[in-house]
Amino acid sequence: MSEHFDLVVIGGGSGGMATARRAASYGKKVALIERGRLGGTCVNIGCVPKKVMWHAAEFAAHAAHAADYGFATGVPEHDWTKLVDNRETYIQRLNGIYARNLDKDAVEFVAGDARFVGERRVAVGERELEADHVVIATGGKPHWPDVPGAALGTDSDGFFGWRERPDRVAIVGSGYIACELAGVLNGLGAHVTLLLRKEHVLKHFDAMLGDTLIERMRQAGIDVQMNRQTAELSEAGAQVRVDFEDGDSITVDKLIWAIGRLPNTDNLYLESLGLETAADGTIPVDAWQDTAIAGVHALGDVTGQAELTPVAIAAGRRLSDRLFGGQPDRKLDYHNIPTVVFTHPPIGSVGLSEAEARAEYGDDAVKIYTSHYVALYHGVLEHKVPSDMKLVCVGDDEKIVGAHVIGDGADEMLQGFGVAVKMGATKADFDNTVAIHPTSAEEFVTMT
Repeated sequence: MSEHFDLVVIGGGSGGMATARRAASYGKKVALIERGRLGGTCVNIGCVPKKVMWHAAEFAAHAAHAADYGFATGVPEHDWTKLVDNRETYIQRLNGIYARNLDKDAVEFVAGDARFVGERRVAVGERELEADHVVIATGGKPHWPDVPGAALGTDSDGFFGWRERPDRVAIVGSGYIACELAGVLNGLGAHVTLLLRKEHVLKHFDAMLGDTLIERMRQAGIDVQMNRQTAELSEAGAQVRVDFEDGDSITVDKLIWAIGRLPNTDNLYLESLGLETAADGTIPVDAWQDTAIAGVHALGDVTGQAELTPVAIAAGRRLSDRLFGGQPDRKLDYHNIPTVVFTHPPIGSVGLSEAEARAEYGDDAVKIYTSHYVALYHGVLEHKVPSDMKLVCVGDDEKIVGAHVIGDGADEMLQGFGVAVKMGATKADFDNTVAIHPTSAEEFVTMT
């Protein structure tokens, strides 16, 4: 016999948690289903552990600069296992916080695999849950290539399970995951080869960011190889041999596939609803996060919409506000969402790229402002790493429709400028803002 709920959420990641807790805050009876650890990809095998590793690599970079700042020291020996243990302890603490939050908000947690058995009816093992509304927030999973020997490599999930740092690593991919892991591993002492299928990275970002990042990665010692088509992986003793379609090959200790992610809809039995996925496997939704089936909603990575944790959280909260909080017009605006890539150096971006702006508004309406500078931190260093910024403006009033930066501090400065772009700031607004000196952020308001 079915148990009735106001809302059943499938997926205990950031989006699912936010949806469930917001609905519960309105006094609704809510169940959340999760087969793994609470927190989803971001907390367990994504943003959070990645950022911990990024901090470690940053620490190594600062240690390498110590002598230029008068400290008689170099880069100390790094204990990878200690870092991993501390990282996992932190993540387990977050898992516990998530569980306690569900309990505090009276959200019923159901552990196991969810599958649809009818409209707004979900089974977990022998238990059946029926709800007025069901939200699918199952996230995504790494995509694997169809090449011989692919299983000799691993993916980003597997990377976070490494107990030791390999000496030589190849990473296949050109997106933010590939670039971030390349920076972490290089920063912590591995020899990294980044294998690009074409000649660019971060294709969904402004071209300045990707082109500059390749320069910075190469300057940092990462071997960036372009136009590499992987043909086969094979065992080479304890190592992995990577053969390319042009006949070349390399041998590494580990290989990471970072060639994209797929929506996680396996075993949900969406066909029992008559719910069809798009060609890329994502679940189509409208502006309100509604699917084609009444009472069934989806959000986060499984929909392919701006695959970022804060986006899933924001979409989930707004959905519950609309369904249960008496706010019928509440929905997420997917325009001008700021994002950061935790590469070395980090990247911040909000709004349109230059190419997107020209395509949307025409060349004559677009004006570009740029800045190429050396942050003060690097002023006393023997090897200085410059930073780059770009503002994309349109129209006679030079409304800022894009802001992009690569360099130290980009990750922290971008949030505030994201607010400005979201509010419709113009170049004159930036010009009329007094700079904070000496900072890198002041470059955004002093470009001419």
